Amino acid sequence: MKVYISADIEGIAGISHWDEATIGQPGYEAFREQMTRAVIAACEGSLAAGATQITVKDAHDSGRNLIPERLPEPVQLIRGWSGHPYCMVQELDRSYDALLLIGYHARAGSAANPLAHTYTTEVSQIRLNGQAIAEFHLVSLTAAYEGVPVVFVAGDAEVCAEAKAYDAQIETVVTHKGMGQSVIAPHPQQVLRAIRQGVEGSLRRLPAYRPRPLPDHFQLEVDYKDPARAYRKSFYPGCRWIADSTVRLEVSEWFEVLRALEFIVLT
Repeated sequence: MKVYISADIEGIAGISHWDEATIGQPGYEAFREQMTRAVIAACEGSLAAGATQITVKDAHDSGRNLIPERLPEPVQLIRGWSGHPYCMVQELDRSYDALLLIGYHARAGSAANPLAHTYTTEVSQIRLNGQAIAEFHLVSLTAAYEGVPVVFVAGDAEVCAEAKAYDAQIETVVTHKGMGQSVIAPHPQQVLRAIRQGVEGSLRRLPAYRPRPLPDHFQLEVDYKDPARAYRKSFYPGCRWIADSTVRLEVSEWFEVLRALEFIVLT
């Protein structure tokens, strides 16, 4: 069994301030450690379920947060960013049996996590077919595009609820609940045990998983915090400037959504 793990930090248990998610800032090392431990727990659960190959994508900020030598030896680690539109699931393809998401978080515009955002803090909301979306939705649809099921999500309470709404087959572990600029979290060890057990269970149930189909049309809308940025990005091929701070793109191919996001949101 070949498993892919995508790891972020804003949904790691207890994290509550941007300083704790930013290299060189107070608190970062503690949560870098906690992020690494969460990924180790996911790897251990994967191995217990019979995984023979594991790829981990460090998918936060610089892509250089996880401590490589702490990960189990079967792991292949992707650090940094290639610029490929698959972004947080770079190199994911049909050869993988399952995708696991660790440390995922609430979408831009949500009050459910003090660090809520989608890809960048420069946008106030990203919508797909009229629904405000999180990074979870982007990577899940990319996985569906490649025929790979998302079977496990660990993150804040909102992203876990979003995951269940998207596909009730997904196993979730809530790492904390946001309240204003605070979070309420279980003990980290309790979360790590739940991740390890949840991953193993979700992978053992993999034969019963039923794939979720992709939509046949995509309407992407991005609301920027800066109207001037919206105007500039409207010149991306196919984009229209539909309001002071909003651009819209309509396509029938999922990869075209990802390609657009690489240029109108990530750069």
